[in-house]
Amino acid sequence: MTTMTRTTPGDTRSAEEIRAQRAAERAEGWRRRAPLLPALIFVIVCTQIPFLLTIWYSLRSRNLLRPEGEQFVGLSNFADIFLDSTFRTAALNSVIITFGCVFVALLLGLGLALLLDRPFAGRGVVRTLLITPFLIMPVAGAMLWSISMFNPSYGLVNWLIGLVGISPVDWTSQYPVLSIVIALVWQWTPFMMLLLLAGLQSQQRDVLEAAAMDGATTWETFRYVTLPHLRFYIELSVLLGVIYVVNTFDHIYLMTAGGPGTASANLPFYIYQRAFLGFDIGQSAAMGVVTVIATIIISLLALRLIFRGLNAKEQQ
Repeated sequence: MTTMTRTTPGDTRSAEEIRAQRAAERAEGWRRRAPLLPALIFVIVCTQIPFLLTIWYSLRSRNLLRPEGEQFVGLSNFADIFLDSTFRTAALNSVIITFGCVFVALLLGLGLALLLDRPFAGRGVVRTLLITPFLIMPVAGAMLWSISMFNPSYGLVNWLIGLVGISPVDWTSQYPVLSIVIALVWQWTPFMMLLLLAGLQSQQRDVLEAAAMDGATTWETFRYVTLPHLRFYIELSVLLGVIYVVNTFDHIYLMTAGGPGTASANLPFYIYQRAFLGFDIGQSAAMGVVTVIATIIISLLALRLIFRGLNAKEQQ
C-alpha cells in the first residue's frame, strides 16, 4: 500500500524529505511542550480527578450519618436540589452578589482609573493606597467590615450615619446581602481599577490629541474614543470578576454565616452547609457539579464575546 504525500506546487523535495521535515517539526513541538507536561499533569490530578469523583458522588445517595444506606440513584439528586427552595434562594443570592459586586466595582474602578490617568502631585502614593484593599486577605477584610464597620454598637458606619440623626442599624442582620456586596466591592474595586488603568495607559495619545483638535468635548472623547478602546479591558474585568466573586465564601461565613437563616447564603456556602453540617455528600456533590457547569457556561460565553471583539478589532 502506497502512502500519498501532499506537496505544494513547485516543491522539488522528495516524499522522504518532506516526511523527515514534518517528523522534525513534530519532535521540536514536543520538545517545547515537554517542560509544561509536569504542570499539566499536576493540574489534571488536582482538578479533574476530584471533579470526576464529585460527579460519581452526585449520582449516589450518600449520607455520612447513614453509611449503610448508600446506593446508586442516578439523576435523583439533581432533581431534588432543583426542587429545594433553599438551593434556589442560594442561586439567586449568588447572582445578586456576583453581578452586583462586579457592576459596582467596575463603575468605581473606571472612575478611579480615569482620575489616576491624569498627572497630579502624589499620584504614586494615592495609587498605592487605593490598591491596598485588594492586597488584604479576604478573611481579614471580612472581619474588618463585620467588626469595625458594620458592628451595631461601635461600628464606623453607624457612627457616621448617627452624625446626621439616623438611628443605628444592625447591617449584617437587617441587610445581610447588601453588607456582603459592600465588603466585596471594597475589595474588588482596586482590581478593576488596575485593569482599566492599564487600558487607559495603552491608549495612543495622538488619537486623543486629534479628537481635541477636531473640537470634541471631554465627554465625546470618552464616549467615542476611550470607551471603545477599553472594551476589551472591561470585558476581561467582568469575566475575571465573575469567576472569582461567584466562589465567595469567606465574607459570608464570617459576616453573616449565611443568615438570618439562609437569607444570605450563596451556592458555595450552601454546599458547605449540606456537606459538612448536613453530611449529605450526594446532594452537595450534585450542587457542586451544577455550580461548576454554570460557571463554565458563563465563562465560555464571555470568552467568545472577548475573542469576537478581538477579531473584529484586528480586522479593522
